[in-house]
Amino acid sequence: MTHIAFIGLGAMGSGMAANLAKAGNVVQAFDLSPDAVALAIAHGCEGAKSIADSVGQAQVVVTMLPAGAHVRSVYTDEDGVLAHCAKGALLLDCSTISVLDARFLSEAAKVAGFDMCDAPVSGGVAAARSGMLTFMVGGTTSAFEQAQPVLADMGKAVLRAGDAGAGQAAKICNNMLLAVSMIGTCEAFILAEKLGLDKQSFFDIASQSSGQNWSITSYAPVPGLVPNAPSNRNFTNGFAGSLMLKDLRLAMEASRAVHAATPMGIKAEEIYSEYVSNYSSDRDFSGVIDMLREE
Repeated sequence: MTHIAFIGLGAMGSGMAANLAKAGNVVQAFDLSPDAVALAIAHGCEGAKSIADSVGQAQVVVTMLPAGAHVRSVYTDEDGVLAHCAKGALLLDCSTISVLDARFLSEAAKVAGFDMCDAPVSGGVAAARSGMLTFMVGGTTSAFEQAQPVLADMGKAVLRAGDAGAGQAAKICNNMLLAVSMIGTCEAFILAEKLGLDKQSFFDIASQSSGQNWSITSYAPVPGLVPNAPSNRNFTNGFAGSLMLKDLRLAMEASRAVHAATPMGIKAEEIYSEYVSNYSSDRDFSGVIDMLREE
């Protein structure tokens, strides 16, 4: 049984914290939203009144926050994690932030006497609730070995990408690829429709041919093909387009910093920027098929 502080109980964090408690850990949960804390308590966590309250006795601290500015504040402010955390605690940030932010925080943690891993996730809200996330981890080998059993309580796969920042690098590269492949998948289904192909026939062929990809077989943007895909729920309760856009912007920021050519990534960012502007920011990213149909 591990004493864990969990900070950030949004759509992803709430399910993750619940799974840590379900696995038998003592979870001190904190969020700025009292309703989010109340929900965490209902799922077996203990409620904390502040960051200091949550981390004071923690062996492990897990954070799941919206953006880099939030993560830096939670860790480095005078009332934050580094100032109040129990000595020897392991710090795990599962947010998606820039590589530079991840490396800055790792160094700040090291100076303060803590091991830290960046451990962003892949899988979306449904996977967070079901404990089927994939974690991409950046950190030292020893920190990763400590982190692995904790992360395994929330996911199906825990993979070390390298040293500090490598988890974030893997996440933004992976999601850039996902965005590009989803747009291509949507275009292919639209063309198939206009050519008179039955959607099931095209799915059966494409999912077993050279065009096969995760966006087809696990997350088809057309309803009635993959049971748990958000397309069956009018693109609700999935991976929000606004989050995909955030990840694409991080990827483009990184590509400019290292002078990497990413023309498809640039186009994907443009398409998802338009999608988020024209549709609800909470709508699943696969719903971009509707916008492409209209165009």
